[in-house]
Order: sequence, then C-alpha cells, then structure tokens
Amino acid sequence: MARLAGRRALFAVPILLVVTFGVFAIAAASPFDPVKAYAGTAALGADQETLDRLRESLGVDEPFTVRWWRWLSAALGGDFGQSSVLRQPVAQVIGERLVWSTLLCAVAFVVAVLLGTLLGVLAAGRPGSMLDRTVTSLSYALEAAPVFWIALLAVWLFALQLDVLPAGGLTDTASERVTAGQVSTHLILPAGVLAISQLPWFALYVRQGVSDALSEDPVRGARARGLSERTVLLGHALRSGMLPVLTLIGSRVPELITGALLVESVFSWPGIAAATVEAATAVDFPLLAALTTLATGAVLAGNLLADLLYGLFDPRVKFSDM
Repeated sequence: MARLAGRRALFAVPILLVVTFGVFAIAAASPFDPVKAYAGTAALGADQETLDRLRESLGVDEPFTVRWWRWLSAALGGDFGQSSVLRQPVAQVIGERLVWSTLLCAVAFVVAVLLGTLLGVLAAGRPGSMLDRTVTSLSYALEAAPVFWIALLAVWLFALQLDVLPAGGLTDTASERVTAGQVSTHLILPAGVLAISQLPWFALYVRQGVSDALSEDPVRGARARGLSERTVLLGHALRSGMLPVLTLIGSRVPELITGALLVESVFSWPGIAAATVEAATAVDFPLLAALTTLATGAVLAGNLLADLLYGLFDPRVKFSDM
C-alpha cells in the first residue's frame, strides 16, 4: 500500500504542474479584465493611466508563463499568494471555506453510499418485483436530473411550500453565532440534494453486482448447504457485489465536487463555490490556481482510495500489480 501510494504521489506531480499551467493559460485568454474586476465600480471613472498603473501593480501585464512560475515557486514554499478579488491571502480564503465544503461533501457522500447500497441490495434480493422496478426507475430518472434542478425543487417544496427546513445559509438570519444545531438544520437540504444526485449510481451498481453474484457458484453452494437467504445475500453476494462499487467511489469524486459547487450556490452555503465563481470571473490567478489544484488533488486522492479499497477487499488483486 505504501509503495502504491508513493507511486501515485510521484505520478500526481506532473499532473498538478500541467493543471496549474493550464489554469494560467486559460485565464490569460479569458475576455474578463482582472484590473476592472479588482477596481470594481471605481474603474468606470478611472483614466487609462490609472488603470495602467494598477495593471502594472497587479502584474497582470506580464506573460502568463512568468506569473505561473512565480506563483508555483511561492506555492512550493507554502505561500499561495494574495487573492485580488477577495483582498485576502489565498490560504485564508480556502481555509475559511474548505471546512464547510468538506462537511457538505462528506455527509452527502456517506448518505449516498449507505442508502444506495441498501436500496441496491433490496432490489437485487427481489428481482423483477415492484421494489426492484421502482428503485431502478427512480435511479435512472435521478441520473438524468440536473443537480441544480433538484436543489431548486427541494427549496420550493421543503422551504416555501411546507416551511419545514431553511432555504439556505449556514445559520438563522438573526443568529449572532454559529451553533451545531443550526448548522445541522441548514445542512439537511443541501446535503440531501447532493446525496440524491450521487445515490442512483451506487444503487444501480450494487443491484447489478449483487444480482450477478447471486448466480455465481459459491453463492449457489451456500444455498445448497441450507443457509438462509439473508445469510446468502448479506454474507456472500453482497461482499462480491460490492467490489465494483469500490472503483465507483473514486470515479464519483469529480462529479461530487462539481455538484457541491452548484448546490452551494443554490443554498448559499459558505463553501468554496462562491470563491471559485469570483476567482473565475475576476481572473484571480492565485486563487483560481489554488482551487483547481485542490480539486485535482481530491480527484487523485479519490482514485487512490478506490484502488486501496479494491486491493484490501479483493484477495485476487495484488498491490504490486497496480
């Protein structure tokens, strides 16, 4: 496992270099003017000489390769630069928002995996039944539904029509401090929507994997020995049928991050979504590069986790072969 993790870490280095270089190249070709974004409304009445001095002060008139190398050299020393649009150090911007995005993604992912596994096992245990058809149909329908549409529908139903859950934010409007109870209440809708967007994949994968495992010889042998259907399903078929799901965990990380950005925007969740949008529209090179690097690292970590889990649970797989 240590060797596999080491190889993946070495492999991640050139990927991150290419990703950050691409961010600076794309940002440089963007039609947005970082100087006007930095100055805001003051840029409307400023003369060209003032704008040129500001452009020189921000360093945006330099080639993007120079800006990229300067940022990379500083980032290797732990300095990710200053966010021009938020007027804060990049590390501080990410640090203040990352904990809330991590909380949202972690809760949603755990709920999606557990509930998707449960529904998949129940559907596979009764193939062709009403439960199986319902789970399968709903899963395919939810796969095709955009996450922002589900989020808006949830706000309309639970916040506006039923008035049982808050429509957004982290705490109540009148609250002066953040409490665990308020955060939990405000987390239900965004985490539930994000979980629903990921749940169909796990339900369908588990259903297919367990259904295939039920027809394998070891499972037939377990039934022939007189074991109960529950023992056969949970003790034999589920373990074999869960193997494909382990690879799914890593592959869902990119869409989980993308979905989290949309969900945070709809529910005004104080994560990294707002910072990402502002960094992109204002061509905030340091913040945009740091956020992209963070997202790329999360995807690579998810793929590594999937491989490690697969090697641990499948005795036929050796880490030396990965």
